[in-house]
Amino acid sequence: MFKMILQQSAILAQLILNEKLHKLGILGCVMCIAGSIIIVIHAPQERPISSVQEIWSMATQPAFLLYMGSVIVLVFILIFYFAPQCGHTNVLVFTGICSLMGSLSVMSVKALGTSLKLTFEGKNQLIYPETWLFMFVVATCVITQMNYLNKALDTFNTAIVSPIYYVMFTTLTIFASVIMFKDWDNQDAGSIISEICGFVVVLSGTILLHATKDFERSSSFRGNYTPLSPSLSTRLCAGNTEVLMHDEDDGSYSEEPCSKRQEFYT
Repeated sequence: MFKMILQQSAILAQLILNEKLHKLGILGCVMCIAGSIIIVIHAPQERPISSVQEIWSMATQPAFLLYMGSVIVLVFILIFYFAPQCGHTNVLVFTGICSLMGSLSVMSVKALGTSLKLTFEGKNQLIYPETWLFMFVVATCVITQMNYLNKALDTFNTAIVSPIYYVMFTTLTIFASVIMFKDWDNQDAGSIISEICGFVVVLSGTILLHATKDFERSSSFRGNYTPLSPSLSTRLCAGNTEVLMHDEDDGSYSEEPCSKRQEFYT
């Protein structure tokens, strides 16, 4: 989702706002699209789920409980120890909190979405307490994630926060999905390697897009420079002439400065 928003904003800015997209930025968009196509082609098939209790059994398996416990411990350490000390100087603190909580929120959203889908199909899942627990986890994770993401964006440059947050968030989400839903169990080594390569291509394109953002702005700023109008240069020359006329002691007054300024501004 993040990479699609990034590509659309870059392309629409060039089409609608007449902003110049650097050649490296175009290359970054192409890399993101190519990497996404590779991931989609080799993506694993989604397992059919019949009830929210089946998802709950996946979420309570020992491997995912270990991951979830590690995430909670790391988040508390980052919030109460590292954030007060170096949160405003190290970009990895706030983005780390967002990414860790984001990986749990994606798993909970997927579980909640499946529950609602089954409910709309006639299999009521709202009677199970697991559905409401997933809803509570989604609300908690999203609120925490948005809070510290806003802090990161207020403290650091967006061009720095966005690629780092995307890399950490996507990596942790894929890792959590592999643990909880066991997406790679039924795939061969070639498909897994292709997905990893596609992911690396997408990351490289995202970083390349953000790396060229400041360069594009500085280039557009230099390109919009226009020389001063002749009338303004004439007024400046006239003002300098009046100043020079007050210098009565120098008998060698010349109009050479005026002519030089006119040549400079014209």
